[in-house]
Amino acid sequence: MKKRNNGHNSSDELRREYDLSKLKGRVRGKYATKYRAGTNAVLLAPDVAKYFPDQESVHAALRALIRVAKQPVRRTKQAARPRGTSVR
Repeated sequence: MKKRNNGHNSSDELRREYDLSKLKGRVRGKYATKYRAGTNAVLLAPDVAKYFPDQESVHAALRALIRVAKQPVRRTKQAARPRGTSVR
């Protein structure tokens, strides 16, 4: 399906309906430094967000999870036995 041109020039010009007076005072690249630094924003689902009201609580929970994940897994004798066998 082809796009209709509607008589507009495809050059890089602003349309007549734009009010240039509203574009004054803006800062170009205001957040460029933060973006280059690697800011990572994540949107939490509402059911998760009710347990984590601020970023400090999210960070604390994730750090605790990282500590648990780094701990070596200890296998008990019961867990080491093949399935289907029983203790007598």
